[in-house]
Amino acid sequence: MSVLVLGGAGYIGSHTVYELVDRDEDVVIADNLQTGYMDAVHPNARFYEGDIRDENFLNALFNEEKIDSVIHFAANSLVGESMTDPLKYYDNNLYGTMVLLKSMVKNGINKIVFSSTAATYGEPENIPILESDLKEPTNTYGETKLAMEKMIKWVSMAHDLRFVSLRYFNACGAHKSAKIGEAHKPETHLIPLILQVPNGRRGHINIFGDDYDTPDGTCIRDYIHVTDLAQAHILAVEYLQKGGENNIFNLGNGVGFSVKEVVETARKVTGHPIPAVISPRRAGDPARLVASCEKAKQILGWKPSYTELDEIIDSAWNWHKNHPDGFIH
Repeated sequence: MSVLVLGGAGYIGSHTVYELVDRDEDVVIADNLQTGYMDAVHPNARFYEGDIRDENFLNALFNEEKIDSVIHFAANSLVGESMTDPLKYYDNNLYGTMVLLKSMVKNGINKIVFSSTAATYGEPENIPILESDLKEPTNTYGETKLAMEKMIKWVSMAHDLRFVSLRYFNACGAHKSAKIGEAHKPETHLIPLILQVPNGRRGHINIFGDDYDTPDGTCIRDYIHVTDLAQAHILAVEYLQKGGENNIFNLGNGVGFSVKEVVETARKVTGHPIPAVISPRRAGDPARLVASCEKAKQILGWKPSYTELDEIIDSAWNWHKNHPDGFIH
């Protein structure tokens, strides 16, 4: 039986495929290549180009392959874009998931691991954030991911579908081989933006606000290495295969680093001065976002391997310094 990775040519999806292949799993990838790259596709996985909003494509795929479990990464994920083009996010994220679930039910596939996000929480009530805390998204992206979670829950109740939803915090880093890494167009994540400076792609990094209620005045975030995220998805598949009940888990390191700390660590790792310019705050940026990951550790047996910020940034730099333009040759 095979594991189907939807969005397996994207950042977190491709790293999950690499980890699955390393464990001798039979892996099938489906991706429309809207934001993914063929260069990120593992050569030992079977690849199908298609869109999850195309029910005929999904039915044909499920008919062709003996799929046991689905890992669902296929979604648009840019917070800023979601606010200027919300219907794009409802179409791809919500409608796409509806078509996927319809096809899974029709074809008798009853296990799904869903890639969710800390953006489902919005402004946190407590730090660290627990899975049971209030969910009040402050952007369309988080709203659609929360709606996807709820859709999967109701379908599971009606059709004996079992699911795990993984809400993760700031994904970062790159594969230890440096064959794949983070490549977004446009890039919006802090660590790759910082590394564009020593790569000669920008003159400085902007720090948005230095007057937050934090020790150094800059926002604090929980950075989790992409390979640790990949391992959690695999543990979640195994959990469902062993009969585990529906569940939701946070994924993070449980430790927060400020923007200034990330910049300073990048300076040490790269040996570059990386000039920083303080800019006005961005609307909707919470001061602190840090996860409680005890539930994933206890139930899934998950334990992050990359716990030091310099390790995480070093792995990212190994990728970016050799791929300054991402997957573009």
